Amino acid sequence: MPSVLDRRPAPAAAGPRPALPRRRTRVLALPEARWALAALVLFLIALPPYLLGAPGWLWGTLFAATYVAGGWEPGWEGLKALKDKTLDVDLLMGVAARGAAAIGQVLDGALLIVIFATSGALEAIATARTADSVRGLLDLAPSTATRLLPDGTEESVDAAQLTVGDTILVRPGERVGADGQVLDGAGEVDQATITGEPLPVAKQSGDEVFAGTVNGTGALRVRVERDPADSVIARIVKMVEEASGTKAPTQLFIEKIEQRYSIGMVIATLAVFTIPLAFGDELRSALLRAMTFMIVASPCAVVLSTMPPLLSAIANAGRHGVLVKSAVVMERLGQIDAVAFDKTGTLTEGTPRVTDIRPLPGSALAEDEVLALAASAEHPSEHPLARAVVDAARERALVLADAGDFTSVPGQGVTATIAGHTVRVGSPARLLPADADPAHQKVVRELEDAGRTAVAVLRDGAPVGVLGIADRLRPDAAATVAALTRLTGRTPVLLTGDNERAARHLAAEVGITDVRAGLLPQDKVTAVREWQEQGRTVLVVGDGVNDAPALAAAHSGIAMGRAGSDLALETADAVVVRDELATLPTVVNLSRTARRLVVQNLAIAGVFIAALVAWDLIGTLPLPLGVAGHEGSTVIVGLNGLRLLREAAWTNTAKDTA
Repeated sequence: MPSVLDRRPAPAAAGPRPALPRRRTRVLALPEARWALAALVLFLIALPPYLLGAPGWLWGTLFAATYVAGGWEPGWEGLKALKDKTLDVDLLMGVAARGAAAIGQVLDGALLIVIFATSGALEAIATARTADSVRGLLDLAPSTATRLLPDGTEESVDAAQLTVGDTILVRPGERVGADGQVLDGAGEVDQATITGEPLPVAKQSGDEVFAGTVNGTGALRVRVERDPADSVIARIVKMVEEASGTKAPTQLFIEKIEQRYSIGMVIATLAVFTIPLAFGDELRSALLRAMTFMIVASPCAVVLSTMPPLLSAIANAGRHGVLVKSAVVMERLGQIDAVAFDKTGTLTEGTPRVTDIRPLPGSALAEDEVLALAASAEHPSEHPLARAVVDAARERALVLADAGDFTSVPGQGVTATIAGHTVRVGSPARLLPADADPAHQKVVRELEDAGRTAVAVLRDGAPVGVLGIADRLRPDAAATVAALTRLTGRTPVLLTGDNERAARHLAAEVGITDVRAGLLPQDKVTAVREWQEQGRTVLVVGDGVNDAPALAAAHSGIAMGRAGSDLALETADAVVVRDELATLPTVVNLSRTARRLVVQNLAIAGVFIAALVAWDLIGTLPLPLGVAGHEGSTVIVGLNGLRLLREAAWTNTAKDTA
């Protein structure tokens, strides 16, 4: 009995690509996070009494607790570094904060402590999140497998115990237990986690399968070809860990000179104190001059020169759907001069859709009739191509007939009885005869040459139409590629596990000429390493597990947020939350704007420090005036950096990239 498709529920969807189970370390399980939170809470509690003129013992006690909670750990790390004959900014900040407190600037010192404690906590959280995701990746590979014994019996074994030469049985819906070769059977395997291909791949005798991929239909007998410890999924884990561990140290611009600045300031402060004493100056006078010098030369304004522009840029990007994970990441994004895109789920939406409906000559059917016939036959199927056909019929509100005698053959298609006719829908290579009408073959070739997956529709053995199905390009993909080309001076590159023809067709649509297709995860990493050896600063944009090693290896990595795997989201340095590709060039340009403001602020801070230091050394700089000058420079650079919080900052940056 016919029914209107819109009134009946859609078949259960197989869902998006397999996602990693979450094994998140709780934020407060990290000691750095607990101490930073304690310091922040104590600071916020102490601030109102201090500003309202409450008794000194009240806010003084609270600020002292802030110093201890937020400062003991970086201080301890600084002392350990000093033991190794290294003077780092942690120790210097501790000394500067306590020096500020010693001359009555308790609030400034406490704020400096909170900033440093929070920065350390964020770095610890980022490290823990990456470790969580790498551990979760191991769950993609099944813990058990069904091994076939020589006598034909089955036994369930730990997948880690499989050895090369074993034969395993993979039933429909199960994950493949090991990398191997199909000996017998036919099925359609979803291997998006490994290759990023948007559609399941038909597998039969002689084909290769990968551990962790999902067998959708048909049972497979697979001979194990690799030890589980050397499977592709295991190598992805190893590559992510190695790339994360060997990535350039996460340093802000100012931190790159912290050693020289720290050592120079300590030596200069000691000299300012001891030299006047050697020439007969009074102890109190020499100490006051040295203390004034330490305050005016302390890097508070220099530190604030860096953080406000970057944090403001992060906040602005976040309001527009781009989550940048740290100030280090925001600084790095502005340095990129080469971009590599994944294809499926990044430049495309990651969901197959019907793009063409071609009734064949002699069928006497219209487009809607061909689509309704195909959708009626495909309606009981849960194959991604079947869902695309049914969804297309739903969009046109077509009336479908019930399917009887439904059968599905992996790699070939479906057969059903529709209104008394036998309807077959599937691969043209399997359904169309070798001596098919040249006009029919021409339609199939045209669709395949255009990067489509061709699906033939037969009624009572006669071809009546061909459907073209493809993963739809994101609307803003071409404009994004053009904008990034202008920003970097190089056209982005396409790195994909999909087939060459589909990749090149899509690349031509968006203006990409350099296409690397059929890549496994390690191949993507190799390509990134090659560019880095050539001196390029590479940004990788992807969404899948197979992109994670390249995201980790690149100078900067950005993941697509909606369909992105957990591993990609955690490994990436930034996430495009709403999958709006157009935000990519804007956030890169915003990073460059932030870097320019950092340079401006450093120049302002440098001028103030140089002037105040010269005054203190040549003349007699009153301590209150030195503090006022120091704090004034801090306020100026802080306000200058906060300019990037304005909505106009994002709007103007977006216009510059258009």
